Amino acid sequence: MARPWRVAVVGGGITGLAAAVRLRDRTPTGTEITVYEQSGALGGKLRTGELAGRTVELGAESFLMRDPAGGESAAVTLARRLGLAEAIVHPTVGQAALAVDGELRPVPAGTLVGVPGDLDRVAAVAEPAADADRDAGRPLLAADEDVAVGALVRARLGDQVVDRLVDPMLGGVYAGRADDLSLVTTMPALARAARVEHTLVGAVRAAQAAAPRAPGAPVFGTLTGGLSRLVEAAATASGATIRRNAAVRELTPTADGWRLTVGPTRDPELVEADAVLLTVPARPAARLLAGFAPEIAATVGDLDYASVALITLALPEPALPRLSGFLVPATEGLLIKASTFFTTKWGHLAAPDGLALVRASVGRYGEETSLQLTDDDLVGTVHRELSRVLGVALPAPVASHVQRWGGALPQYTPGHAGRVAATRAALRTSHPTLVLAGAGHDGVGIPVCVRSGETAAGEIIEALGGSGQ
Repeated sequence: MARPWRVAVVGGGITGLAAAVRLRDRTPTGTEITVYEQSGALGGKLRTGELAGRTVELGAESFLMRDPAGGESAAVTLARRLGLAEAIVHPTVGQAALAVDGELRPVPAGTLVGVPGDLDRVAAVAEPAADADRDAGRPLLAADEDVAVGALVRARLGDQVVDRLVDPMLGGVYAGRADDLSLVTTMPALARAARVEHTLVGAVRAAQAAAPRAPGAPVFGTLTGGLSRLVEAAATASGATIRRNAAVRELTPTADGWRLTVGPTRDPELVEADAVLLTVPARPAARLLAGFAPEIAATVGDLDYASVALITLALPEPALPRLSGFLVPATEGLLIKASTFFTTKWGHLAAPDGLALVRASVGRYGEETSLQLTDDDLVGTVHRELSRVLGVALPAPVASHVQRWGGALPQYTPGHAGRVAATRAALRTSHPTLVLAGAGHDGVGIPVCVRSGETAAGEIIEALGGSGQ
C-alpha cells in the first residue's frame, strides 16, 4: 500500500487554511496535511476582537459577495462549505462619503474603484479635464501592456479624478498611491476592457457590463460573531495538524520531496514533506526560496509592502451621519485615510445604549513615520480629525484599541502579474511540488486569497499525481 501524501502548508492565514480545506476535500484518504504558523494565532489579517463589550474586526472587515465574473465569490463558497452561509450578513447602510475641501460629499455612483463610467455623476467631487477621454482610434492598452492606474486616469480624465476619487479608493484598499499601483493587478476587469475599448469611460462601462449586479444585491458581507469564525471553521474542516508558534526557517529540496527546518535555531525540528504550499508574505517566502532558487527569490522578494494601523473608538451617543464611513484624499492633509462607522454600517452590531464603534485607518505607503506615534497619540489624533471632518465635537471615547499591521498590504507595481506568472512557470519546471499563493502574488481581499489558496492546492494535487478536481 502506498504511503499517504504529506503536504506542508506554510502560513496559517486564510490563504493557507482555504488551501488546507481544498486539500482535505480532494486528496486521498489519509493525506497528512500540516499547517505551520509562526505566530500564536491563525487567520493572518482576519482577527476578531472585542471593545466595550462589542464584537469588532481588528483586521479585514468584510468580503465581496461576487467574483469578477459576476458569480458567487470564493469567500461565500467557502463559507457555504464550512456551514456558515446562514451567518452571512450585509451592511445596513451602504452610502459612503469622501472628505473633500473640508466637507463630506457622497461617493458618486457608477464608478469602478473611483474611475467613472459617467463623467456627469462625479462632478460634485471632481472636475474631469477639458476635452477628456477622446477616442484616438485604438485600444487604451496593448495586448500585454500594464500601467499604473494613476498614469492612465490622469492622461484620460485629469488630476482631480485621480486625487479626489481613484487615489483615496485605492488607498483605502491597498494603502498605496494610484500613481504607483498596477492596473492589471488592482483592477483586472478594467485592464481587460482597456485592451478593447478606445476610451476610459467606455472601458469602465464594458467592465461593469461584463459582471452585472442585480439591483439591490449586496456587494459586501461579513459573519455574525466575526470573521474569526471563518478561520476557526476552516482550521477544523481541514483536518490538518495545526502547528502554532512554528516558524519554518529553511526549505530544502530532497530526492523525493522537501525538508523543512522548523522552530528555534538552537533546537530545530526537521520535517519531511512530499509537497509544500508557501502562503507567507513575499519577503519571508523569498528567504525560504533563496537557498535553491536564488533568481526566483530575488524577484519574489522585490515586492514592497505598506504598514497600517487601525484605531477603533467606542463613543457614547455620538452625532454620526447616516453613512457607512468616509475616505480621505491624501491632498486633505489628514492622518486618517479612511473611517468606518462600524455600528452604523453593520446594523446587527447596534445596541440600545447608543454606544457606537468608529474605526479609522492610518498609514499610506511611503508615510510610515506617521505610525511611529504612540497608541495614545494615535487615538487622540484620530479623535480630533474625526471631529474636524464631521464638524462636531465628538464625545470622549469610553474605550479604544490600536491594531498595528506592519508590512500588511502589498504594493503591486506595473508588471506584477507578468512577474508572478514567470516565477510560477519557473517553479513549475524546476520544483513542481512547491507552489506559491497568497496576497503577495494574486491580490488582496478575502475572496482573492481564498481562491489563491484553492488554486495552489489544485496544483499540488496535480503535481502529486491526482486530478485536483
